[in-house]
Amino acid sequence: MSAPPASEMHRPTVVARIGMTPMHVTVTATEAERAAITARLGIVAVLGLECRFALRRREDRPDDKARGMVVGEGVLRATVVQDCVVTLDPFEETLTENFRVHFVRAGTEIEDIDPESDDELPYEGESIDLGEAAVEQLALVLDPYPRKPGAELPQGLGAGPASPFAALARRARDG
Repeated sequence: MSAPPASEMHRPTVVARIGMTPMHVTVTATEAERAAITARLGIVAVLGLECRFALRRREDRPDDKARGMVVGEGVLRATVVQDCVVTLDPFEETLTENFRVHFVRAGTEIEDIDPESDDELPYEGESIDLGEAAVEQLALVLDPYPRKPGAELPQGLGAGPASPFAALARRARDG
């Protein structure tokens, strides 16, 4: 089994240092890290990336799945440059996102696919990687179809050709 690729922004935090009282940690990407993150995410540029975490242990459940779980609540702030899908012009955008994740020991992830539940980030060993968590949060908040403010599709574009079923629908509707 091969090791996972190294994170562009590696910020290990030892789980044993995290208690029931929130531990506050801020991670900020360096210029070199922002360049590597830009390449990973396939966007024009990451001009700034900062993520503030409040971390606390989750030992209030008696089951084994909760053992070693760390709850991370955070705020991500990033400034990125993306290409507009309408004009193809690059534009700068500032993103701010509040989030909550659970760092869980690898192999104890919940199989539930509920989109409303908190994301789980598995870890191995004795530390969690807050840098990788920040990069993953940035990837989640990026708009997959970024549109420059004020950019609109030209008239008639995007309407597409009429579906062959449109005539059948009209015929059925008109009787």
